Amino acid sequence: MTAVASQDLAAPSSDEPPGGNSRPAVSRTPTWRRLLRRPLAVISLAYLVLLVLAAVFADVVAPYDPADLDLDHVLSGPSAGHLLGTDPLGRDVLSRLIHGGQVSLVNGGVAALTFVMVGVATGLVAGFFGGWTDRVFTWAVDVVIAIPGLIVLLVVLTVFGGNMTVAMAALGILSAPGFARVVRGVTLGVRQELYISAAKVSGLPTRHILLRHVLPRVTGPILVQASLFFGAALLVDAGLAYLGFGVQPPTPTWGGMIIEAASVISQQPWLLVPPGITLALATLSFALLGDAIRDTSAERTGRQSGNARRRSAARRAELPRPAGAPDPAALLSVRGLTVSLPTSGGTADVVADVDLDVRPGETVGLVGESGCGKSITASALLGLLPAGGEIRTGRVQLGDVDLTTAGKSLLRSVRGSRIALISQEPVASLDPVFTAGQQVDELVRRHHGGSRQAVRARTLELLTSVRLRDPESVARRYPHELSGGMAQRVAIAMALAGEPDLLVADEPTTALDVTVQAEILRLLQSIQAERGMAVLLITHDWGVVAQVCQRAYVMYAGHVVESAPVAAMIDQPLHPYSAGLLASMPGRGRPGHHLASIPGTVPAPADWPAGCHFAPRCALATEDCAAPVPLSEPAPGRLSRCVHHDRLIEGATA
Repeated sequence: MTAVASQDLAAPSSDEPPGGNSRPAVSRTPTWRRLLRRPLAVISLAYLVLLVLAAVFADVVAPYDPADLDLDHVLSGPSAGHLLGTDPLGRDVLSRLIHGGQVSLVNGGVAALTFVMVGVATGLVAGFFGGWTDRVFTWAVDVVIAIPGLIVLLVVLTVFGGNMTVAMAALGILSAPGFARVVRGVTLGVRQELYISAAKVSGLPTRHILLRHVLPRVTGPILVQASLFFGAALLVDAGLAYLGFGVQPPTPTWGGMIIEAASVISQQPWLLVPPGITLALATLSFALLGDAIRDTSAERTGRQSGNARRRSAARRAELPRPAGAPDPAALLSVRGLTVSLPTSGGTADVVADVDLDVRPGETVGLVGESGCGKSITASALLGLLPAGGEIRTGRVQLGDVDLTTAGKSLLRSVRGSRIALISQEPVASLDPVFTAGQQVDELVRRHHGGSRQAVRARTLELLTSVRLRDPESVARRYPHELSGGMAQRVAIAMALAGEPDLLVADEPTTALDVTVQAEILRLLQSIQAERGMAVLLITHDWGVVAQVCQRAYVMYAGHVVESAPVAAMIDQPLHPYSAGLLASMPGRGRPGHHLASIPGTVPAPADWPAGCHFAPRCALATEDCAAPVPLSEPAPGRLSRCVHHDRLIEGATA
């Protein structure tokens, strides 16, 4: 749910070559037309439609009443009077075949409908919510699969007096667990897509996300499994009729016709051919049609499930509070935030005792190398921690709302309207099934309501506000038709749909080239100035911080190691890690010398030192660094987690 960006009004983006055709043309042919280009799909569909129409209009198209007797032509083969011959009582085989389709197709439809409803509902819920819901689902599936299905069907038929409708519904329920496992498996992947996380952040209700954004992505497996099962249900219906259950003679069914043919096979083998071929071709057609629909849908979607992101299922109702109180002047105030994630050895803290503030209208940078905990901190603010992650301690205060203890309904009302997210992977965070305009429409409708025309008008306003030169054209495009710059601009438009007070921008320019990065940064600055919105910018790029941020927090190995106004920090860093990052910036080194670098890498949470986390890589480290180092205030408005900050000042003045 979230992301699109593109060209500036004044000049085309650099990721769009002159002429506007930056990528191969993608066919916008409707799915049904592309399906009809597949010969096997057309043949299968035509055959099934013929069967259904013949069954619906059986009284019109059948040449005889299925009960009419012609004793002069018993067990006759195909002839001008009886195109498919007659049965042992002289009844017309073609007429009985057409009327028999009414019963057999309805029974198969009941089973398939039950199969799909039960399998899709349980699979979606188990795969999307996980936790105890998934465990109960797994247990129930194991129990149902262990039950002998044929025996249950025979018991159902006995108890309900041979009622085939009840029996076929029972068949659908007994067969659904295997299908539900397939749906669950696909849902597990889809729920981790960035656009699902973005939909949650935007405040969309869970049922809306399931129906509009998860269900369309599992339609391929649903169609294939449903088609295969429909064919199998026809075979089961025929088998039960062969055993004498269901509708009794003289009412025709395909299974009943097969048992009649089997009783006289030595006298007239032909009699087995019409119902057998009809049933076999119906089963094959359902399978081929399902495969064709799946392949056609895959052509349109064009990609598989990707990056793993989801909200933690476990949140504590009450969290231990740190001593520090939130800043009353801050829009966002974080105090003592500690986040843990599951590891191979149990759980480990990946963010520890983080404090930060973002005031109204301010742009604050959160800076550090990959693996320092920046994105996990942002995920904790938004309630989107990975599976098994949780906030162990701390408080996240957004205005008058404590996000660490807020319930689901309160979080939904806050997301999108009070706090919004821009992802670092704009195309991946968009739902590939819907156009850019439909996805912006969805958020506008969610947060503001209105008629279809009013919603679309607001959508075009938003797309125009993010400097898209042709918003109507962009609104009609699918994500795969957008450049990276266009996708990021759409993402920003979607984030702005709810008019949030705080925008969390997680590496918003990482996936873009340098020219487009500059355009996106200018766009964010202009939008912030127009709307008075606060921005928390997560980045590793000091050039971006220097350009757009007023204050910055530097993170290393889960800790905030320094915070200060950007200009002061660039002029005089008060932590060795900040100094090392700044020294590695192009333009900061001495002419003719290699850029400085920080030796080593960021340690994994399990390998954090007991004292200063940066000590193993620090040239200033001493024995004093072996003990935990708290944040101190070496200068007004500046914090540093270093016992040697005075040596940095002395070195700068020497």
